[in-house]
Amino acid sequence: MSNDHGHDHDHHHEPVDWREHGVKIIPSDALDPNTAQTPGMNRATAINHARAGAEKIWAGTVTIHANAKTGAHHHGDLESIIYVVKGKARMRWGENLEFVAEAGPGDFIYVPPFVPHQEINASRDETLECVLVRSGQEPVVVNLDIEPVEKPEEVLWKDPIHR
Repeated sequence: MSNDHGHDHDHHHEPVDWREHGVKIIPSDALDPNTAQTPGMNRATAINHARAGAEKIWAGTVTIHANAKTGAHHHGDLESIIYVVKGKARMRWGENLEFVAEAGPGDFIYVPPFVPHQEINASRDETLECVLVRSGQEPVVVNLDIEPVEKPEEVLWKDPIHR
């Protein structure tokens, strides 16, 4: 295979503007809070197509009220990664949300596609701060008719994808 830089023809011999099309730093004070908000929660988009040119992933922060919980749901074919910055997260998953695990600061949580789950702030008095990364830009959420073991009666957890 020859390395004659044949791909240069696609760019009409124009060099790539790496300043414009290279690494992007999104400072913590520049996250976009212009997304649906819920009392007791603050969420902000860091990386998406509009802000950083991302094609295949979305990332942002979510701050969750003490004792907040989601209903049972899954996110279709999206993969999700949650990194716990502060507080304690409890995850329930399975056909009847029969499995449970907790994660604290520094822990990563991976949620595979189509897994029925419920996210819970395990603390009754401490805010849960997380970084959320998804394998796509679409806010896919499929609510499931599963009776949650822990009912989301006090505060309903909503983030950019649980609107």
